[in-house]
Amino acid sequence: MSLDAPRLPVAELRDLPGRADVVASETVFGGRVWDVRRDTLRLGEGQVVREYVAHTGAVAILALREDRGVPEIFLIRQYRHPVAAEDWEIPAGLLDVPGEDPVLAAQRELAEEADLVAADWEELVSFTPSPGGLDEVITVYLATGLTDVPHADRHEREHEEAGMPCGWVSLEDAVSAVLGGQVRNGPMMLAVLALHARRG
Repeated sequence: MSLDAPRLPVAELRDLPGRADVVASETVFGGRVWDVRRDTLRLGEGQVVREYVAHTGAVAILALREDRGVPEIFLIRQYRHPVAAEDWEIPAGLLDVPGEDPVLAAQRELAEEADLVAADWEELVSFTPSPGGLDEVITVYLATGLTDVPHADRHEREHEEAGMPCGWVSLEDAVSAVLGGQVRNGPMMLAVLALHARRG
């Protein structure tokens, strides 16, 4: 692990899936949404114990419009208790319906959180936000060809979702907010930078 380490060929720049041999596994805390698990596994020549949050996984949606002269994305500001902040986010939700296609979950979340329907869906990026502590995978979709959900069909928001500030921001301003440190929500940051990089 030094300046003498080799340069990696691009073909090797990919994650290697594969679970270590798990000797024992138990749920040490059963939560309302997620559980905490303790696994004993073989690594190297010995055994180690790892505790982690067993997560359902999630989807997030970068809704993009380009009908007002510049590319704009839709953001929501939501209170997040663990970080004690109202942070700007893109619409998102849990994969908490067993067997549901992630893109269908993304379509539902966009309609419920943003009152929007998209004609075109494309996977933008998929990532593990904290692989040392939870097994969550978040898939971000790019949603375009947007129209409004009819008023009669809109989701009735309750609790923390009621009255959340939301609106459109130019992609350029979103990139500036990410790089300037004004926003810290991981899925939003990664989605914004991925789309910015893709567009050149």
